[in-house]
Amino acid sequence: MQRKRVNSSKLRSVGYDEGSKTLEVEMSNGQVYQYVGVYPEVYRRFMAAPNPTSYFDDKIAEEYTPKPVK
Repeated sequence: MQRKRVNSSKLRSVGYDEGSKTLEVEMSNGQVYQYVGVYPEVYRRFMAAPNPTSYFDDKIAEEYTPKPVK
């Protein structure tokens, strides 16, 4: 999955597959997690958020179960 860099101290990059509604997040320590069932609007708001870390903590980490990728 192609990921885009984000300006965050906690997150390095974010990718999204609309077909499977899968959000992929690379943390600053290199760990990668996938979150399944994430609607496109949630991804768009995440990428447009002035503070991606806060949005991730409030809207994604609390709402979806992470699946480690490697």
